[in-house]
Amino acid sequence: VQLVESGGGLVQPGGSLRLSCVASTSIFRIYAMGWYREAPGKERELVAHITSSARTNYADSVKGRFTISRDGTKNTVYLQMNSLKSEDTAVYYCNAVLMNGMSYWGKGTLVTVSS
Repeated sequence: VQLVESGGGLVQPGGSLRLSCVASTSIFRIYAMGWYREAPGKERELVAHITSSARTNYADSVKGRFTISRDGTKNTVYLQMNSLKSEDTAVYYCNAVLMNGMSYWGKGTLVTVSS
């Protein structure tokens, strides 16, 4: 399974970005998909994830600002990021866990929040 992220870039504080993650398999084979991020000098952390039943979970630091969603017709998961802060700067990775328990990662997309 291949996961390809896109949508990262440079944005000013308070701005918005939408990340996309396209899976090479039907999204309905996937138990859950999530976005993680890794900032310089920090461990990778969960940002948000969505299950096959569309249940969502968010890190406390992004609640109310980020929204995860999916489009089954496009095998794609999105992360809408609003009110971005400098501390959101990181490489964002897409993760998928299949129904059989196998886990896959994308290569990441860089988000830089800076004025």
